[in-house]
Amino acid sequence: MPKLMSSAGAMQGSGHVGGPGPVAALHQYECGGAWVIAAHGSYDIHSIPPLAEALNAAVRKHAKVVLDASGVDFADSSFLNLLIRAHQTGTVRVAAPPRQLQRLFVITGADAVLEIRETVDDAALS
Repeated sequence: MPKLMSSAGAMQGSGHVGGPGPVAALHQYECGGAWVIAAHGSYDIHSIPPLAEALNAAVRKHAKVVLDASGVDFADSSFLNLLIRAHQTGTVRVAAPPRQLQRLFVITGADAVLEIRETVDDAALS
């Protein structure tokens, strides 16, 4: 079961290979007219709720939302599902996904649906 680690949105996830995983944390800020959510750690069905809440709130409030995925160590289908749902709701760009996420996007075909950029600045300005 997820456990709140701090008021800054850090959460201890269940991990992706038995037992507790790395802490999942979020940092949010404005950049170039876009709202940026920087995600760090591992995201699975147990650790995704704080990111889902932040992303859903941001999409309702801001014209352009950027998910800085550069700090994501692991993501499963719940992460991918969240991104696709958010993309259907508003303008969401994924910035700087690590190789594991890029592979997930290509294998699932999500790279043809999601707006993926190399950097947060590229995503905010495009």
